[in-house]
Amino acid sequence: MPTRSKLCVALLVTVGAACGCYAQSAGTNSEWVGSWTSSQQIPEPQNSIAAEDMQDVTLRQIFHLSVGGSTLRVRLSNAFGSQPLHFTSVHIARPLSASSPKIDSATDRALTFSGEPDVMVPAGADYFSDPITFPAAPLSSVAVTLHLDKAPVSETGHPGSRATSYYVHGDHVAAADLPDAKRVDHWYQVSGIDVVDPNGAAIVVLGDSITDGHGATTNDDNRWTDVLAERLQESPATRDFGALNEGIGGNHLLTDGLGPNALARFDRDVLAQTGVRYLIVLEGVNDLGGLTRDGDVSPAAHSGLVHRILAAYQQIILRAHADGVCVFGATILPFVGSEYYHPLHSTDADRQAINNWIRAPGHFDGVIDFDKLTRDPQHPERLLPAYDSGDHLHPSVTGYRAMGEAIPLTLFTNQSAHK
Repeated sequence: MPTRSKLCVALLVTVGAACGCYAQSAGTNSEWVGSWTSSQQIPEPQNSIAAEDMQDVTLRQIFHLSVGGSTLRVRLSNAFGSQPLHFTSVHIARPLSASSPKIDSATDRALTFSGEPDVMVPAGADYFSDPITFPAAPLSSVAVTLHLDKAPVSETGHPGSRATSYYVHGDHVAAADLPDAKRVDHWYQVSGIDVVDPNGAAIVVLGDSITDGHGATTNDDNRWTDVLAERLQESPATRDFGALNEGIGGNHLLTDGLGPNALARFDRDVLAQTGVRYLIVLEGVNDLGGLTRDGDVSPAAHSGLVHRILAAYQQIILRAHADGVCVFGATILPFVGSEYYHPLHSTDADRQAINNWIRAPGHFDGVIDFDKLTRDPQHPERLLPAYDSGDHLHPSVTGYRAMGEAIPLTLFTNQSAHK
């Protein structure tokens, strides 16, 4: 058991790896590592594609990778489907632009599934393609184009893509362009892309809309996790590390909001991710805000919510450590002034109590103090104006960059975490 230590770098305090992180995974690294992923859910009605549009549909989607590789595989998802879903063909190519359906036809390749060009994905399941030689540079984008002959009875997707997808009737998976395609800023039926990297490891971020990127700009890949992915590529020590964004806008720790609650989705969105070795948790603001959204509640209700949130963190830590995953807690950002939650002084007192627990030694394996980074020194219950998107709840693009840049890469190279 390593000795507890405190490593203060910028806004992060590493409190040691007394959990025995990596104990089960050391020496058993897979050759595969996750490079891109998104949390799956049932899209809300306004974020779904109409059933008639999903009948005999070609859907082209663009995904921004973190770590690169010469061989990859794509993970299709029917996680929330109620019936098997038939993908008649799936192709991968390099897109010509993040905001266009055009691809480089010379790079277009058909994916196979157990040697076949089509696959029937069971209800509730994800499904990997066969490995394919497809050189992909770090921080590059790929276009995955799929064809469905019949619409899913229940769609699986990720509404908060901050990326444009394109769909058109008929099978046009190999088309260089889809000029008549309809556009939608959501992802559907694809949950991950892995690359071969024997030295790789994945950093999963479990979060809500602040991780999902509310306030980021479409097709620009400027969430704080994207900034972290850029910085990982700048250091030889972390160049093989993938950054996997498992944020869902409106997500809660304790109750289903938009998407399943964090504990309910933990196995699929964290432990099942390829090559996961590190986890960052930034959850809780929606639980806090929801308690007093319509007015204050009793002191007992405040105390009870804080207790349940801390207990949820403990569950996450226990489950991660059981799989040899190191867990870093991120403090909850200030949000007084939010017109959505109308937080009260009592709400902020709850937030501070939770953040103090996150910072205390003996809980998380490390702390990322986003609260300290983003708060206004003159009004610490509020976001710093330069980092505020304008709704006093979500950071701006500038705020997201500051968050991504505040994470010391030594967090992922501290050798004590590997013992």
